[in-house]
Amino acid sequence: MNQDDVRMPGEMGNEAGEQNPMHDLLEKDFGLKQIKRGDMLTGTILRISPTEILVDVNTKSEGVIMGEELAQVAPEVLADMQVGDAVTAFVVNPQDRNGNVVLALNRTQSSRDWVEAEELHAKQDVFEGVVAGYNKGGLIVKVGKVRGFVPASQMVSAPRQAPGDDGDPGKRWAAMVGQKLTLKVIELDRERNRLILSERAAQRQARKLQKEKLISDLKEGEVREGEVISLADFGAFIDLGGADGLVHVSELSWKPVDHPSEVLKVGQKVKVQVLKVDLEHKRVGLSIKRVEVDPWLSIETRYKVGQLIEGEITKMAKFGAFARIKGDDAIEGLIHISELSDKRVSHPREVVKEGQALTLRVIRIDAAKRRLGLSLKRVAQSEYADDDWRQTLAEVNQEQQASTNETQPEAEQPEAGSDPMN
Repeated sequence: MNQDDVRMPGEMGNEAGEQNPMHDLLEKDFGLKQIKRGDMLTGTILRISPTEILVDVNTKSEGVIMGEELAQVAPEVLADMQVGDAVTAFVVNPQDRNGNVVLALNRTQSSRDWVEAEELHAKQDVFEGVVAGYNKGGLIVKVGKVRGFVPASQMVSAPRQAPGDDGDPGKRWAAMVGQKLTLKVIELDRERNRLILSERAAQRQARKLQKEKLISDLKEGEVREGEVISLADFGAFIDLGGADGLVHVSELSWKPVDHPSEVLKVGQKVKVQVLKVDLEHKRVGLSIKRVEVDPWLSIETRYKVGQLIEGEITKMAKFGAFARIKGDDAIEGLIHISELSDKRVSHPREVVKEGQALTLRVIRIDAAKRRLGLSLKRVAQSEYADDDWRQTLAEVNQEQQASTNETQPEAEQPEAGSDPMN
């Protein structure tokens, strides 16, 4: 007769599945569960020895893992087990000849951990694991009791080669045992007992989540601090602390900029204003110049029509030449081709060249349209002579006064009672 055929008192007559009153009495009065083969029980380890593991599973008898069942438990699982640990076990036999509940651990613990690993893989979740060991190819990190492998190519925080390690990466991995890593399951094959983890993929996903959160928090018009991470012909990319934004070349400065490298360099800290947030495409438009005061707002108080200014030719077109005001790089005016000379001019290069410094006259100011009209031919016209004389005289007086203040010694104070006029 098989042990499975042996019935406990009170089990007779229960073939039809009717409720056994003895079971009810045991569970009600003693809080003890009546179990059967295949049940999953959670208990506490009472004793561990080379031949058996004793487990309290809240039944009338203690559970035991021994013999063949104990041999099937993976060595690394046994090494991690301690008295007092909670375990989940599979009932092999509700009662052996000694009255114990025969349990199997390897069929449940590893199975449950594989299910957890499969869920992590399916959901592409990021999790935290502790480095349990290493080999020459990488690190060992456990998911529960299942051993996962992090190849060296999938690591980000790997230590650099240290003096005396003879180029052996295994010696470098040893320093990482016990450290916590943020990981992601990138390959899983339960039948082949293969679980591949990646720190690199986890960090990419973490940055992606951080970027999404940061972008959703950004508000148009607010000012943030960032770092220049790359330059392109069309603008500069700024890291705002997890999300990148683009400053178009037209938004770099109030003065004309041909290439971002003229005003920025990689690694530079800058303040930017958020111009646009595109949540759908995860794009952020930024501006550096709008954090600063727009020089065109005060142009009409700084310059007057008829005033002489010093400028430098920056570029030329068929219709005229552009000149930047000396000492005011953000303001650029146009010398129309008709204002270059009293003579007929076919192209500006007949009169001026790029980089040439000139005295020019302001002939038109339109702050609303951000336009400044300049003239070369009117510099010497007599109608402006009086204004030019006053402007020149004021500049000379100002320069002389500044020179006097720098060179004149302090006046001696008259003696008490003396007449300062004598």
